[in-house]
Amino acid sequence: MTKEKSDKKIQRSPVIVVMGHIDHGKSALLDYIRKTKIVESESGGITQHISAYELTHKDRKITFLDTPGHEAFKKMRSRGAEVADIAILVVSAEEGVKAQTLEALKCIRESKTPFIVAINKIDKPAANVEKIKTNLSENEIYLEGLGGDVPFVPVSAKTGEGIPELLDMMLLVADLEELSGDTTKNAEGIVIESNLDQKKGISASLVIKDGTLKSGMFVVAGDSMSPVRIMEDFQGLPIKEASFSSPIRIVGFSKVPQVGAKFSTFDKKKDAEKATAETNKEVGNNENVGNDKNLIELPIVLVADVLGTLDAIEHEFEKLKNDSVEIRIIKKGVGCISEDDIKTASGNENTLVVGFNTKIDGPAQSLANRLEIEIKTFDIIYKITEWLEEVIKERTPKVEVEEKTGEAKILRIFSKTKDKQVLGGRVLEGEIALRGNVNILRRGENIGKGVIVNLQQSKANIKHVSEGEFGAQIQTKTEISEGDTIEGFVVKTK
Repeated sequence: MTKEKSDKKIQRSPVIVVMGHIDHGKSALLDYIRKTKIVESESGGITQHISAYELTHKDRKITFLDTPGHEAFKKMRSRGAEVADIAILVVSAEEGVKAQTLEALKCIRESKTPFIVAINKIDKPAANVEKIKTNLSENEIYLEGLGGDVPFVPVSAKTGEGIPELLDMMLLVADLEELSGDTTKNAEGIVIESNLDQKKGISASLVIKDGTLKSGMFVVAGDSMSPVRIMEDFQGLPIKEASFSSPIRIVGFSKVPQVGAKFSTFDKKKDAEKATAETNKEVGNNENVGNDKNLIELPIVLVADVLGTLDAIEHEFEKLKNDSVEIRIIKKGVGCISEDDIKTASGNENTLVVGFNTKIDGPAQSLANRLEIEIKTFDIIYKITEWLEEVIKERTPKVEVEEKTGEAKILRIFSKTKDKQVLGGRVLEGEIALRGNVNILRRGENIGKGVIVNLQQSKANIKHVSEGEFGAQIQTKTEISEGDTIEGFVVKTK
């Protein structure tokens, strides 16, 4: 029986993830390979979403998972490494290993994904492949031929030099990994993207890791289910069947499935519904609604074009939290900013409505105008961060603090009235000023406050004194004694 199962296993195409520093040419590399223009079309030149592409090299298919390079997409990148069979770590032949390179490497190693180093930009005048090899070793990336077993290929995403060799290396590593799948099984794999379209409904991009998916079957991802009626390949062309390593899009999910979630498939609807119901029971309601009264809370309604971006933005928000400010997302979703989003925000005047790569529908804008709720939309992640930092600065409570300006010791008390005292003193440090506020201290403890209403030195009226002895009249209800000290201060708001 075991032999029968193993006989059904056949060679499976590799799923490749490309990772590395934002500026080292990951998207440009994929751009050259598949002859598309991802880099030019994305806002800010940063690839914003996970996408999958399939190509043929030497009569064998290779699936590429294009992960974002910006640090904000840490969660998405980690998930990308989990779904992939092989990772390509792109390192610039000019700059070598950077912080983001090491972060990508950590994701790869934690997921135990075999990887290939692509030393890119070898066409640049400042490129130095030998120096980069040493730099890699210094960062514990040990290449083949240099005391390690990590394969590497020098390439140029601009000229195409080394690209065929890189593709050959991918297939070689795939062969060593002995990737295989069973076409007779029902398909299973990973959700790599999800999207809500107001006209088409909820769709998700999937990568099949094993088995076969056919029209008429049912897909379950977490607590979301979809019949397989509309199935497209990575080019958007309708298909009736797909097998392992293929990237596909399914339209018709009941809920927006989580990016990175595993999916399974069923022949019968009742079996799919049973699996969905079981997931719902397990999930429960784990929302944390706790509130620390000592924190200033920033409630946010967050809407993005796709689910993966929500993860990325939330990751950025985590960095902005501090001891006095708590950022709390009270509602999040994908699609257009709706009237319901504005209604949610209206429950608290401090709520912010933030949209990323999305539109505001008419009724939502009308309601927002009527309720005077501002909607902020962005198309680059770090712009949200910059804006939110300003909001946090504005909303952080201002605190009045006393800043010491000078100190003097009281040498003699000349006269006392109900609320005024005439005395002589000597400056110890700083400056004592006319009309200045003072703290009155006895043996280091503050016993009261006062205001200097008259100030003299050498019998002449002065506005401030910074050295020597002086005479002063202080208005205060505290009885001052010889040996006390006064500290001048100004109140500043911070």
